[in-house]
Amino acid sequence: MAAIFLCCIVIVETARASDKPNIVYILADDLGYGDLGCYNPESKIPTPRLDQLANQGMRFTDAHSPSAVCTPTRYALLTGRYAWRTRLQRNVLGPWDKPLIAADRLTVGAMLQQHGYATACIGKWHLGQNYATHDGKPPVGGVKNPLSNVDFTKPISDGPIARGFDHYFGTIVPNYPPYCFINDDRTVGLPTVPSPGGLFNIPGPMVPEWKLEDILPGLTTHAVEWIEETSQTKKPFFLYLSLTSPHYPVVPSSEFVGKTQVGAYGDFVYQTDWSVGQVLDALERSGVADNTLVIFTSDNGAEVTGEVKPGVYDRVQKFGHRSSGNLRGAKRDAWEGGHRVPFMARWPNKIKAGVVSNETTCHVDFMATVAAILGHDLPDSAAEDSVNMLPALLGEERNTPIREATVHHSARGKFAIRKGDWVLIDAPSGDDNGGNGEPEWLKKERGYAPHSMPGELEESLRKIQKRWPQYSWR
Repeated sequence: MAAIFLCCIVIVETARASDKPNIVYILADDLGYGDLGCYNPESKIPTPRLDQLANQGMRFTDAHSPSAVCTPTRYALLTGRYAWRTRLQRNVLGPWDKPLIAADRLTVGAMLQQHGYATACIGKWHLGQNYATHDGKPPVGGVKNPLSNVDFTKPISDGPIARGFDHYFGTIVPNYPPYCFINDDRTVGLPTVPSPGGLFNIPGPMVPEWKLEDILPGLTTHAVEWIEETSQTKKPFFLYLSLTSPHYPVVPSSEFVGKTQVGAYGDFVYQTDWSVGQVLDALERSGVADNTLVIFTSDNGAEVTGEVKPGVYDRVQKFGHRSSGNLRGAKRDAWEGGHRVPFMARWPNKIKAGVVSNETTCHVDFMATVAAILGHDLPDSAAEDSVNMLPALLGEERNTPIREATVHHSARGKFAIRKGDWVLIDAPSGDDNGGNGEPEWLKKERGYAPHSMPGELEESLRKIQKRWPQYSWR
């Protein structure tokens, strides 16, 4: 009888686990709306695996990152709350900054842990953590202190494994110290040498022989291995794969160099496509692809010329490639090119293949959507800005948009609000890139005229090439 009872328990638990889909959320870094072939037929960068993913599921044409830069996007994605409600009113966290996610705030990872999920964050974190120091003072670095005062023999606290993830492997930011991989709460090796300059544009401690071009392959390998190992446990799992590409430093591996017509940036995007393909292949090999919701998107729009050379506008003139597609703006901007991003989702037997959705969505909606999938009642103190997008994913017909309105936020803290076909930028201009921003030749090409009004009101039609800028008094 005991054996039969135990067998029944195992069967029931297996059935419960199979009812919960695995979730893989892949976030590219600084990938533009026009970089992928499935979004831009004139793209000069081959992206076969991402194009295939779009064909296997649903491709959203009107998806937005919660911010035009990365830290606030990541905060909103994991908490369901806009980052402008925190201390971070503009820009991003710097090296050594303290955690942005409060210890008592529910994250999507912690919510999934409550439902028996194995959770992992692999890749770029950029949400702050606490470091022990040799002198008990706040961590510092820079040119005058290139090895910093951080004690790397001690654990890093209040990072990913304290914010809803069982496991973490990655780099805090690829161009921030410490220059090394971090496994859970420890550095992989001790950063005992100063970074050499060049592409390491922020001085700081580095593990000996650290190579920037090894970061993306290392993250990809670790993600594949984690999927294969976790799939064997029969527990549902959540993988947040936060890629470091094609963000600066643009360092494609040798086997990808010269494979596109868009220089190193194009090669790095092509390698990003390959990395996604490796993860998709791992799901297939592990026999879990049919019960896995895969989401791919970007944290904001494409980068301008600066650290990245050439940037989004210069690539148009040098290579004939438009990373922003027909959108106006780039990373940092309140204009759509800063936050309108590729977004695709695959969930076999749930999401119909080959579907294109015009529904407006935002990464902040992830938490409410996952809660709806699990039947989880979110408390009032969690996911305040998140909207359940499951009806859109499942193709349910509606007469009204799911989102009443969507708030956009630029790098310098400008706000814009989108409602229906209209966008109001609460600033004289959507530009946040200054001298590196929108060039005169592009303004002339598209007929963008200067104005002296305090705000910009645009009609954002479904066919984005048909746009009529107007200006509004507040």
